[in-house]
Order: sequence, then structure tokens, then C-alpha cells
Amino acid sequence: MADERDDETLAEAFWGVARQLRGLSRRTLEPWEVTPSHARVLSVLARHGVMRLSELSEHLRIAPRSTTEVVDALDERGLIERRPDPSDRRATLVELTDDGKDINAAIRASRATEADAFFGTLSDTDYYNLTRILRKLRRLA
Repeated sequence: MADERDDETLAEAFWGVARQLRGLSRRTLEPWEVTPSHARVLSVLARHGVMRLSELSEHLRIAPRSTTEVVDALDERGLIERRPDPSDRRATLVELTDDGKDINAAIRASRATEADAFFGTLSDTDYYNLTRILRKLRRLA
């Protein structure tokens, strides 16, 4: 019996899964009242440490104005801290606070649990192959 989605392209299937994962991500972030953009900032700062706003914009691949808006929101919540850059008084450094580190760790753990459930239906071989293919595509981008 033919699958009713046989006419679905690879791109359509990929974007369908991406939409499912975005929805799952939003639901996962709800307990912390954090948006996906906020979570990305927390993750980048956790991974790379203290950095200038301009450097953070580059990591996020978004406009500096957009970075400032996200940082403002996280600063208001006490999840990040701004301070002057001692080597350039015109620049501002941002870093995670202890609360920011705790929330980032909790988000990572929750996302890992959700991902395990989402991808857990795959066989070990499919899981390995999908991981390998996605990593390859990320390196090429």
C-alpha cells in the first residue's frame, strides 16, 4: 500500500519536522518564561563565556539592535549582566548570572529529555544516520 506522503519532497519533510521541533521547543521553554531567542543567548553565553554585544550578535547571526533587545529582556530578569569592557570603554560585555546559568542548565536538561522522546522512535541505525547527515549539513552551511 502506497504511503499518502510519497509525493512529499525531502525539503517538505524536513521543514515539517523543523516545525514540530520549534513547537516542542516553545512548550519546553514555557516553565521559565523564556523565548527561543532568549534561550539562544543563554546557550551562546554558557558555551562561549563573557563577550561583547557585537560578538554575541555575530554568534547569533542577528542584527546588533535585535541582540540589544534580547539582552535588555534577559538583563531585566537578572539572567545576564552587563558591564563595561575594561579594554574599550565604548563596548559592553555581557555574561550569565548564576540564575542565568541555572536556567540554561535546566533548559538543556529539559530539551535533552524532549529530544530523546521525539527521536526515541528511531532505530539505532536511523538515529546514527540522521545525526551523521545533519552534522554533515551543518558543517557545509
